[in-house]
Amino acid sequence: MKIQKIKGFTDLFPDEAAKFTFLEARAREVFFRYGFGELRTPLLEHTELFAKSIGEDTDVVGKEMFTFPDRKGRLLTLRPEATAGVMRAFIEGGDWQPGQVRKYCTFGPMFRYERPQKGRQRQFHQINAEILGAHEPQADAELILMLCAFLQDVGLTRLSVELNSLGCRECRPLFRKALSDFFAGLDQTGLCEDCRRRVETNPLRVLDCKVPACRELTRDAPTLGAHICGCCREHFDTVKSLLDAAKVAYTLNPRLVRGLDYYQRTAFEITSGEIGAQTAVAGGGRYDGLVQSLGGPDVPGVGFACGMERLALLLAQCPQYRPDFYLAVLDGRAVDQALLLAQGLRGHGLSGEVSYAAGSMKSQLRRANKSGARLALIIGSEEYDKGLVLVKDMEGAGDQRAVSRERLLSMTAVSGAEGLLVAALPERSEE
Repeated sequence: MKIQKIKGFTDLFPDEAAKFTFLEARAREVFFRYGFGELRTPLLEHTELFAKSIGEDTDVVGKEMFTFPDRKGRLLTLRPEATAGVMRAFIEGGDWQPGQVRKYCTFGPMFRYERPQKGRQRQFHQINAEILGAHEPQADAELILMLCAFLQDVGLTRLSVELNSLGCRECRPLFRKALSDFFAGLDQTGLCEDCRRRVETNPLRVLDCKVPACRELTRDAPTLGAHICGCCREHFDTVKSLLDAAKVAYTLNPRLVRGLDYYQRTAFEITSGEIGAQTAVAGGGRYDGLVQSLGGPDVPGVGFACGMERLALLLAQCPQYRPDFYLAVLDGRAVDQALLLAQGLRGHGLSGEVSYAAGSMKSQLRRANKSGARLALIIGSEEYDKGLVLVKDMEGAGDQRAVSRERLLSMTAVSGAEGLLVAALPERSEE
């Protein structure tokens, strides 16, 4: 029987994995400038964590989680999102004190049982950032600014920022009742199956449905803006004014809601029209009350998640790994010597490959060219006998010159990769 990968799970070979490595590296560099530290949480959590945090009536908990019993019958779930695990770790760590602010970023795979399509797999990867302990709208604005800075840093500019306010525990129940009254007077047969269920369980999610018929039927639905309290309005106005001052363009989207129950007040999403139906590349918002609902202190929070698969689709180009050298062996006597020479060069900070067996000049240079190395180091019979290495520039005019192994190692010990480049240059004649 041929064993194949599971549907919705993808192998990332080096060229594609390089995009993910690049995105994570740039995120760490940008996020660390804002005072974030990296937190690594388990892939597996008790199912109860997600049921309590995300909400039992959400699509994620109701239909999309990978859940199974362990050997003692306890239900475990592969994490469908990162925030709940961060909250559990924050509570369990117990190192928070009133007045403190904690900033965490996380990276890694998430799991949801959805229909695979472009930009969405059952195992997908996210970059997350969370600020805990700050109730001020300045935290919301800073988080959005940091997200925009990261996306610009990786070269993504043709994106749209959408904003909304979801109200708070005080004012959102009034909006939810207004929505319920609206749906009670609506012919619901025109709604999709999911929305007919959401009308009873989570009416806000109906507003976020992408089915054209549902959007048309709910066109005149009440908006949250008419129901939010004065405190939520002031909070949202401050976020908008800070983004205006930072010259970040955005649009207000009264239909923007988050799919998870714990969100309130600020909600935001960054979208692209270049990756098909799955337009959102990042989204988040404020979730005051989440920590307390999980048994921790009453700590406010705000955060976001970026889908790495979708970001990778938008990358026009990604810096590719390029080795400094390829060490080609033409004489079988030099195989061991070449391996040790390559090891010495790597010890000086250079990167490169070495041939494990002797071959013809043509085949070895073909391998050197395929590796993308800037320089080919060649040891043939003559070079082996004289203790030399032929250094060939694989770019430009293809200059080459012979240098001793000892000089090559000493030059790279002092100048690293630049020492190799100098070794490849033709010697200048004395004036």
